[in-house]
Amino acid sequence: MYVSESRGSTPAVTAPAARGPLPGRSAVSTTVFALGAVSLITDVSSEMVTAVLPLYLVTGLGLSPLGFGLLDGVYNGFSALVRLVGGHLADRGGRHKPVAALGYGLSALCKPLLLAVHTLPLIGAVLAADRTGKGLRTAPRDALISLASPPQTRGRAFGVHRAMDTTGALLGPLVAFLILRRAAEGYDAVFTVSFCVAALGVVVLLLFVPSRSPELAPPLAAEPPARLPGAAAERPSLRAALGLLGRRELRGLTLCALALGLATVSDSFVYLMLQRRLGVPDRWFALLPLGTAAAFLLLAVPLGRWADRVGRWRVFVGGHLALLAGYGLLLSHLRSGVLPYLVLALHGAFYAATDGVLMAAAAGSVPAALRSSGLALVQTGQAAARFVCSIAFGAAWTAWGDRSALSGAAVALSLSVLLSLRLRPGAEPGPGGTGEGGTSA
Repeated sequence: MYVSESRGSTPAVTAPAARGPLPGRSAVSTTVFALGAVSLITDVSSEMVTAVLPLYLVTGLGLSPLGFGLLDGVYNGFSALVRLVGGHLADRGGRHKPVAALGYGLSALCKPLLLAVHTLPLIGAVLAADRTGKGLRTAPRDALISLASPPQTRGRAFGVHRAMDTTGALLGPLVAFLILRRAAEGYDAVFTVSFCVAALGVVVLLLFVPSRSPELAPPLAAEPPARLPGAAAERPSLRAALGLLGRRELRGLTLCALALGLATVSDSFVYLMLQRRLGVPDRWFALLPLGTAAAFLLLAVPLGRWADRVGRWRVFVGGHLALLAGYGLLLSHLRSGVLPYLVLALHGAFYAATDGVLMAAAAGSVPAALRSSGLALVQTGQAAARFVCSIAFGAAWTAWGDRSALSGAAVALSLSVLLSLRLRPGAEPGPGGTGEGGTSA
């Protein structure tokens, strides 16, 4: 599992609020804050489950690393299958909020089902349904954020959203840890509370996230007009969405996200390796994700703002170098007590430099009418690659051990970074209208 999730139609450009943000007011819109609140609540729910699920499956149900890798691949792979569908449905008629609500609701309903299933196929089916919900909601949500934000401050807007999202990721494992210590049937209690929190997130989305944001017009006015053939400019379609890959910048971002995703080891495997290296007792396992979440929370906004200034591509590739450094520490013979703090800090820095920054970079290459679909293309490539990585890493761990598996992942990540520097997408508009000129990270 990875810590990893408006209208989008031409009429949005002609909304009456063409004034732009008022002087002295925050450059981050109320839509972003509302969506951040939804993500915060939802992440408390999802990270409660994510924090205990690896231990529940491997220790409680006795799954092998390969079996867990298959489930983890399902957990991420199914979201890849439906992201394009979710993006397409959201773009048609500007239904970003309803599609996002459907995705959040489906994921919420899956939480109590974990109480009733105890076999690999049934657990896989429940996790697939949960990830289907995530796949449906992620692109419409990110489209709402990008459409409500000026191009020159999108990195900051996504940073603010990811920081709020990560606050939930920080609280979720802590709540799970407290429940496991207090409740007799710890796992059942975690899944039940998780469902209640997820339901609250859906309610907040329905009540407080506007279907049509008055902030959309000014940002879109600064973007180049959509250059889509014929009716595709007025009526989004899957064909028009796939046609976006003809744009050099978006194609480059998608290929790089795919290549790097093939070497991005699941968070759960990172935590399991840390537990084995340090001999962490089972009861403390749920606290390991707190380190990643804390670093993500502290760095999301600063790195988002930095990406707006120096170039999102540089920051994105730099985040993967931080992940590579984390792999190196896990493979080292360092026995100091500082090891987990360093690894988790680098892990969180990786997410802060890549998660929202990638979406901010991709949004500048996608017309408003196909914003959800375009972002979904990038997300689909990344999620599909991580699906393959989870299965391959689990198989390698089972066959050759955890160190050999991570060594292979580190080599693959190094090669993927070099490939990404070679493929680097084209110039990216900056605040002053200038691009990066294709400069490497």
